[in-house]
Amino acid sequence: MSELLMLDNVTAGYGDSVVLEGISFAMQGGDSLALLGRNGVGKSTLLITLMGLTQLHRGAIRWCGGDIGRIPTHRRAQAGLGWVPQERLMFPSLTVEEHLTVVARHGEWNLARIYEIFPRLQERRANMGNQLSGGEQQMLAIARALMTNPRLLLLDEPMEGLAPIIVQELLRVIRGLITEKGLSVIVVEQHARLALSLTQRAIVLERGRIVHDSDSVSLMNDTKKLDRLMAVA
Repeated sequence: MSELLMLDNVTAGYGDSVVLEGISFAMQGGDSLALLGRNGVGKSTLLITLMGLTQLHRGAIRWCGGDIGRIPTHRRAQAGLGWVPQERLMFPSLTVEEHLTVVARHGEWNLARIYEIFPRLQERRANMGNQLSGGEQQMLAIARALMTNPRLLLLDEPMEGLAPIIVQELLRVIRGLITEKGLSVIVVEQHARLALSLTQRAIVLERGRIVHDSDSVSLMNDTKKLDRLMAVA
């Protein structure tokens, strides 16, 4: 399969402050990656860096063979990077359906497909974004990213603060996107075993550097190593 994304010795942060240092990895089309580590090690910063919202100090970010390290965020989205931020970023002045249609781009993901996998959003399509529960907002945030018809979906803590029944529903959807639709996905998740159960590959960050890179199954099965990397007491 063709190379979709490649980071080569990426060092980035906020202003002069360096958060990520020497990050290198590549993804092929259809790959799924769990991005793990303790709080504050740079996981979300890595996703934000892919979207062009940090200062890139050194290194290269290549997307489908082209260097995107200096292009603006909207052009990265147009090129096929779909981002679901941790904050969800609902707009109180837009209905659920308007959240979806305002970002829609041509492709297989349209309103009918979205409502098929998220029937609750169809039921709530006339409600404003701030009238939704936390779980419904997360569904909408993922659906909105899918409406851009991305080639790579970036999920930042998609299960955070949600009821177990909603977590199971989102796991079903994300697993389907990966295994049935072949969508490339990077998942940042504090619940390491959830992320590992979804993905083919795992990278662990510590102090802005990659300290582990393996297939997800082997890391999930090595309980001692996983607990040590995640600093579980």
